[in-house]
Amino acid sequence: MVAGPVQQPSLVVRPSAAHPHPARLPADPQSSEPRSIGLPGEPHPAGLAGDVHALGRAVAVDSAEPRWREGVLLRLRPVGRGFAEHVQVTEGPAGLYRELLTQSPRLDHGVRLLTREHAAIVAAILAVQQIAEQPEAHPDEVRHRARHLLRRLARHRRRGADLLWEAYQTDLGGET
Repeated sequence: MVAGPVQQPSLVVRPSAAHPHPARLPADPQSSEPRSIGLPGEPHPAGLAGDVHALGRAVAVDSAEPRWREGVLLRLRPVGRGFAEHVQVTEGPAGLYRELLTQSPRLDHGVRLLTREHAAIVAAILAVQQIAEQPEAHPDEVRHRARHLLRRLARHRRRGADLLWEAYQTDLGGET
């Protein structure tokens, strides 16, 4: 039985010496040139959730604004990198899903669902990137695909949180 608060693992990577702030990460892993993910004076996002929020803000800007498309692409890149890291952290050999299934085999269906969603979200990220890179593509199509991606990410995040809640807060007895 669970007694007292249980701290759940966090998938949000906080900036530290080992993980510099995303705004100061090199654009190219081989380069030492910092990249910018936001506008001057704009708050820096924290982890994937912050990057997703920044993408949502960029999509919401009036598409008649100069360089709107570039702003969407600029904020899509960290979402793609952050999601790739999320997939590695959850599905990797020592990933969270393996740990969850070891501790709670009953969660197999939920883990398989989240794993399938990973592939669909990666495809949605690529779809937004491809349409946004086409100058002749209508801004409404870019916005539609980006909002579809944002909804998928929000739903995936909720399902992941629900799975963690079930894993760490449910006491069925007999499993340890």
